[in-house]
Amino acid sequence: MSRARALWQRVPAPVIDLALVAAAAVDVRLNNWEPTRLELALAAVGCTALAFRRRFPLVVFLLTLPVALMQDVAVAVLAALFTLAERSRNRRLLAVCVALAAVASSTPWPLAEVDRTMTLVFFVYGLATTAAPVLFGQLLQAQRDLARRLAEIEEAREHERTLHAHAVLARERAQLAREMHDVVSHQVSLIAVRAGALQVAARDVDAKEAARTIRSLSVTTLDELRTMVTLLRASGGDATELTPQPTLADLRKLVESSGTHVQLTGELPPTVSTPTQRALYRTVQEALTNVRKHAPGATASVELWQDGEGIGVTVTNTPSTRPSLSLPGSQQGLVGLRERADILHGTLDAGPTAEGGYRVRLRIPLSAD
Repeated sequence: MSRARALWQRVPAPVIDLALVAAAAVDVRLNNWEPTRLELALAAVGCTALAFRRRFPLVVFLLTLPVALMQDVAVAVLAALFTLAERSRNRRLLAVCVALAAVASSTPWPLAEVDRTMTLVFFVYGLATTAAPVLFGQLLQAQRDLARRLAEIEEAREHERTLHAHAVLARERAQLAREMHDVVSHQVSLIAVRAGALQVAARDVDAKEAARTIRSLSVTTLDELRTMVTLLRASGGDATELTPQPTLADLRKLVESSGTHVQLTGELPPTVSTPTQRALYRTVQEALTNVRKHAPGATASVELWQDGEGIGVTVTNTPSTRPSLSLPGSQQGLVGLRERADILHGTLDAGPTAEGGYRVRLRIPLSAD
C-alpha cells in the first residue's frame, strides 16, 4: 500500500489534472448521446475548469454544477467537490456545496413536469453520492494534519533530547570545575606556600632560585586554574557525582597535610551519607586552603558536630601572624561550597570573627542525609 502511494506521489500534478479532465469529458460523452450546443459548451467549460481545481477549488466547483444537471452522477462534480473538501476547513461551505450538487443532480433536465416523489428520491441519492467525496477529502486533510503534527512532536522531542544532553553536559562541567578547584587548588597552593617558605629560609643561592621557580610556577598554575574553572562553570548547573569522592575517613589526613596547625575535634556517626561526607570534607579543605593563602601563621580548629536536627562542621582560624603571600584565587571556592550546601538543603555561613580571624560553618539537616 505504501509503495503504491509512493509511486502515485511521484506522478506530476499537471499529468493528473489532464487525465482528470479527459476522464470527465469521456464521462459526459458517454452519458449524453445528443447534447445541444449549450449543453456541450457548459460541459466543456466544467471539464476544462478541472485543470485549475487546485488553485480555485470553489470557482471550479461552481463551473461544474451545470454538468450535474445533465446527468445523475458526474465525474467532474465529484472531483471538484473532493478538491474543495481537501483544501477547505469551512464545514458550512462544504455542506452548502453538497446540497447544491444534490439539487442539481436531482433536477430534471431539460425542465419538464416534476415528479415530487422521484425528485425527492433522486435528491437523497444525490446527497449520499456527493457527500462521499467530501468525506474522503476531509479524511485526507485530517491525515495530512496528523502527519504534520506527528512531525512537529518528533521535532520537539528531538529538541528536548538535545536540550537534556546539553543540560547534562553543563552539570558535568560545573561539577568538574568544582572538583578541579577543590583538588588541584588545594595541592598547588600548598606547594606554593612551602616553596615560599623555603625561598625565605634557604641560604644556598641555587636552592633559593629553585624555590622561587617552584613558587612562580605554582602561582601561574593557580592563575590558569582560575581561568579554566571560570570557563567550565560558564554553562554549569547543579552537581553530578564525579570522582574523586573523599569521605570523613580522609579528613584527618587532610588536616595533617594542610601545612597549618589545626586542631580536629568532634565525631559524626558512620551512617552519614557519602554526599554529606563529601560536602563536609570539601568545606574543611577549602577553608584550610584559604587559611594558608590569606592568613599565614594562623592556627585553625575544625569541629565536627551534631545537633538535634542536623550535622555540620565549623572551621575557625585566628588572625594571621605574618604578611600573606600574593597568591591568585579562583574566586569559586565559597560559591562551590554554597552550591553543595544547597543541593543537600543545608546552609553555609562564612565571615570574619570578632577576634580578626575567619569562620566557615556548614550545616546539613538530617532529613537530607
